[in-house]
Amino acid sequence: MKIAYKIRIWTLVFLTLTAMALCGIRLMKLQIVQGEELLEKSKSSTLGSQTIKAARGEIVDSKGVAIVRNKVGFNVIIEKAFFPSDLQKQNEIILKLAKMLEADGVQWVESIPITKTTPYEYLENRDKDIATMRDDNHLRLAVYATADDCIAELIKKYKISDSYTDEEKRIIAGIRYEMLLKDFSVSNRYTFAEDVPMDTVAKIKELSYNFPGVDIVEEAIRVYEQGDILPHEIGTVGPIYAEEYKELKDKGYGYNDVIGKSGIEKAMEQYLRGEDGTRQITISNGEVTSVEVTKEAIPGNTVQLTVDSKFQAKLQQILENHINWLHTQEKGKNAYAGAVVVLNAKTGAVLGMVNYPTYNINDYINNYSEVAGREHQPLINRAIDGLYRPGSTFKTVTATAAMNEGIVTGEDTVVCNHVYTFYHDISPKCLGWHGAVNVVKALQVSCNIYFYDVGRRLGIDKLTEYAGMYGLGQDLDFELGGAQGYLACPATFDRFGMDWTPGQVLQAAIGQSEIAVSPLQMAVQAMTIANRGVRYKPYIVDSIHTYNMEKTIKETQPEVASKIDVKYSKLYDYIEDGMILASQSLTGEYSLSDLPYKVATKTGTP
Repeated sequence: MKIAYKIRIWTLVFLTLTAMALCGIRLMKLQIVQGEELLEKSKSSTLGSQTIKAARGEIVDSKGVAIVRNKVGFNVIIEKAFFPSDLQKQNEIILKLAKMLEADGVQWVESIPITKTTPYEYLENRDKDIATMRDDNHLRLAVYATADDCIAELIKKYKISDSYTDEEKRIIAGIRYEMLLKDFSVSNRYTFAEDVPMDTVAKIKELSYNFPGVDIVEEAIRVYEQGDILPHEIGTVGPIYAEEYKELKDKGYGYNDVIGKSGIEKAMEQYLRGEDGTRQITISNGEVTSVEVTKEAIPGNTVQLTVDSKFQAKLQQILENHINWLHTQEKGKNAYAGAVVVLNAKTGAVLGMVNYPTYNINDYINNYSEVAGREHQPLINRAIDGLYRPGSTFKTVTATAAMNEGIVTGEDTVVCNHVYTFYHDISPKCLGWHGAVNVVKALQVSCNIYFYDVGRRLGIDKLTEYAGMYGLGQDLDFELGGAQGYLACPATFDRFGMDWTPGQVLQAAIGQSEIAVSPLQMAVQAMTIANRGVRYKPYIVDSIHTYNMEKTIKETQPEVASKIDVKYSKLYDYIEDGMILASQSLTGEYSLSDLPYKVATKTGTP
């Protein structure tokens, strides 16, 4: 037994030592003989993270009808992981692809600010783009570098062969610069062309062996379904510029992302922007060995507006028809533009907001220079950015302040004999001879003399205070911004380098002098009268929903912006009576007598 036991022990020891020796030899081979080879293999196996673009949220009207939607389109992309590493082979693929697209009438993405033919020149009005191209992050050229210098640098940088024609060199150089601008890498694929037709898709798929690294992907493409509805308010999206990227990269934006540039697209960016997903790419020895989605993309939210697109279209036509009619009248022959704002007086919601002249967003995107060059500046949003003297529409403000501050009662009268004497050298006039008028009659006939007198007694400080409570000359905190304007007062005159004189209070009281307000502010003024001194904040975004509108994320609630402390109980009875009588005094084309309800109006003729 002892001998057998010893044999087993020595056998086990022998096997253990043999195994250790074999492992040692293997380890020595791995570390010394094959170490360098294995090290290179480990270096050649890399992981890359690639962004999956999220669909941008849609914009719909108050009934849920799409104004801006997404469609599935086909984009031509290049993925670096599958692209040849040799620059000259890359150039061949780029040129072949460009020529194929050109033959099909498809324009590839290019933003280089240089002409397409020799002698090369910088494009006009592209100073920022030119500076970006020459700076250290791109071509690293001096500030005085010419367009020829830029093209020459691209040809050198990317080894664009002399065997190509000048036209072909320029095509390759332009695309190369776009790839540089968009940080083309394993993490950032390059979009070569967008929304290409099916025939082109089929060709690229069929000839895929000629285009390594080139692929077709289905992506959400922005479609302005009703491009003529609220074009100024909807706004546009666009690429992220170099100066914007410095700030936006910390918010998760990439070079290839688009961002809202104006209007709702900009104001609601945080909601419309989706959450990008990611995919992990493993590359071993220059070959992709696996692709795995690690995070699904989440589409942006849908923004629902307060405006009914059908009502908006009717309102637009009414304004256009009216201006065209004015052209046939002697007094209106020079009228070429206008704006209309309709508010829900109970909430402040915008029900309609139109401008004339206007435009279609699709035309703006496809041919900006043509739209921008049209007569009478159609790109201006006159409804919120246009500033005008309100004229006699301001008299309701003066009436409010005078009665509420006890300057006059609703029954007190002022005698109008056509001329008002204020000091010896100031004699402003009225348009009529109205005799003794109280506030109701003064609003009905728009008597200047009445408002000159109560304005003088009220004083400019109180007049300015009440105008502010009505929202005039104020920031209304509207989602889309808008011009603040200014009121006729000593501070405004000082700002403009003008001398304020006591007589200016008379002109201020009738909405003249140096006062400028927007149509939106005037609509807010009317809304405040309808609410008897309660001013709501205007808004155009009704609610925010998930992409398919299955869940409501946020709803806008009416918000009181200011409230006039009414001290004179009959104040708004008098103002409304005067405005109703004013509407009933309208005759001819302007008559409102056939409407099934009473209307309160105040016209202004600055």
